[in-house]
Amino acid sequence: MKTILVDAINTFVDKENGVFQEMYELLESYPNKKIIVTNADDNQIKKFGLDTIPYELFTMKHEPNKPNPKYFETLLKKYHLDSDGVIYFEHNRDATETARSLGITTYYYDPIQKDLNSLELFLNKNL
Repeated sequence: MKTILVDAINTFVDKENGVFQEMYELLESYPNKKIIVTNADDNQIKKFGLDTIPYELFTMKHEPNKPNPKYFETLLKKYHLDSDGVIYFEHNRDATETARSLGITTYYYDPIQKDLNSLELFLNKNL
């Protein structure tokens, strides 16, 4: 069963309002493991409430950030996953391109449109 990698800030978590409840409900409809991925350091984790989210959190604390392939290579190694065993959605185009370059099935999530219907289609097609 594939693991769902979910971007934290501006995707799963809104800086002002916390967890995006409708996205959480959508993700809960899938039995797959979910991992929230972020660049956040310890201060940012506290500031944005990432220490209280309902899923496991992965960060490299900006060393490096997600647009660097080492970020995803480290994540995959830590969880004993390969690129075929995960799917990923993210609001940062550079991060999506990096993940895609490593063979990870990736979806660009527009944080302004917040199109959960398209996200659900992506999840259904790729899980």
